[in-house]
Amino acid sequence: MTTGENEIISSREFDVPRELVFRAWTTPELLARWWGPKGFTNTFHEIDIRPGGTWRLTMHGPNGLDYPNLSVFVEIVPLERIVLDHLSGHEFRVTATFEDLNGRTRVTFRQLFKDTAEFEKVKPYCVEGNEQNFDRLGNLLVEMVS
Repeated sequence: MTTGENEIISSREFDVPRELVFRAWTTPELLARWWGPKGFTNTFHEIDIRPGGTWRLTMHGPNGLDYPNLSVFVEIVPLERIVLDHLSGHEFRVTATFEDLNGRTRVTFRQLFKDTAEFEKVKPYCVEGNEQNFDRLGNLLVEMVS
């Protein structure tokens, strides 16, 4: 994990092909199983994975609170990149890239925040949350290849 100006960059390598990782990101039933930090569950109200498509979901926290989310997909490059704008609460752009490493995959997850004050406020828990998100993705990928 690194941080730049208003940006959090997280990266993780997975011992599965890029096609499998991309499918976990673009299949709503799979995405709902791993999206969010440890202990969170999701209800997807709408998900249209294409440029201009809307993603409305409610993340249900382990503390019993609900967190409504609204995002719009900006760019989808199959097997290579997904870009979306998170528009509710803290506004930021997510760019997820998928790099083929001879049968393994490196996922790089960049969050670029519009507002410096918001970035500074969420940075302490967002960094750890991203790592937990990668942990959950990794667990799902292991299930997918088993």
